[in-house]
Amino acid sequence: MKKHPLSRFRFCPVCGSELFTPNSEKSNRCAGCGFEFFLNPSGAYVAIIVDDLGRLLVARRDREPACGTLDLPGGFADIGETAEQGVAREVKEETGLDVVSAHYLFSIPNTYLYSGLEIPTLDLFFHCEVADISRLHAADDAAECMWLSPEDIHPEDFGLHSIRTGVERWLRMQS
Repeated sequence: MKKHPLSRFRFCPVCGSELFTPNSEKSNRCAGCGFEFFLNPSGAYVAIIVDDLGRLLVARRDREPACGTLDLPGGFADIGETAEQGVAREVKEETGLDVVSAHYLFSIPNTYLYSGLEIPTLDLFFHCEVADISRLHAADDAAECMWLSPEDIHPEDFGLHSIRTGVERWLRMQS
């Protein structure tokens, strides 16, 4: 049986007490100081970028999890940024492209394996328009970037569950 992610948190982050135990399915509570910690999903962004020929921009993952599989540009939220700023930052970091507009499409709950811990995420998908696609280059955790026509996209080639599901959903939206 899989352990709940909260079981990995043994000490209260406020007072350091070991009296930090499950309070509900979503939280641990410290019997020492009363602090209750809720394990809420981390925000993550995903960019759907389509060129003038209707091709989708995809990247090949350069890191685990799912190293070597296809992905879409995106990543985790930073403190103090809007979702639109975050998806633009991630696109710039991974592709070198500048987002000129980002429009929310849909969200998918997910888990992301990071340093041996499954992090619950809420992945927000955006349709992004970018300036000057000639500046495309793989960077950060993207090994390569490429454009794929919808008929050449095979969702099973995308290694992360939410991305695969999002690509399937986007393909349905195209027909």
